Amino acid sequence: MTTQTDAPAAGTAEYAPEIAPRLAWAQLVPDVYKAMIRLDTAAKQGLDPKLYELVKIRASQINHCALCIDMHSKDALAAGESVERIVQLSAWEESRHFYTGKELAALELTEAVTVLTDGFVPDEVYERAAELFEETELAQLIAAITVINAWNRFGVTCRMTPGHYQPGQHK
Repeated sequence: MTTQTDAPAAGTAEYAPEIAPRLAWAQLVPDVYKAMIRLDTAAKQGLDPKLYELVKIRASQINHCALCIDMHSKDALAAGESVERIVQLSAWEESRHFYTGKELAALELTEAVTVLTDGFVPDEVYERAAELFEETELAQLIAAITVINAWNRFGVTCRMTPGHYQPGQHK
């Protein structure tokens, strides 16, 4: 990762400067940050760690949260996820053969919950997920999707900087 403080090697292209965050929200409202951490910890209980990270990456891609894409891609790799499946995630509908039926249902639900422009999650999307997940697991999945969307709003609004996260840093 090249940052503002890294000088490019002779003969290489110069990278754009790193953009500074707008606001250090976690330091300014530590109780909110701590509550988000507790909510995140509760939301992932009982979910497969790889599925959990795929859902977080996909929601973050949709929301253009560079910090969360960086963080959850690294955590997914640390959890044993393959580079290939992470790379294909942005085009999962055309790469369905990389994912299980349960993962596909989770990704479809993630997109429906993340993009509420029609004002609802379609019944067929919810029903596909409900067929493959037990009720408690489905509730956990919905919670995980909701929490990553909240994190994305902080990350995008405050323009949090990607590239510095180390896997497991926030555990």
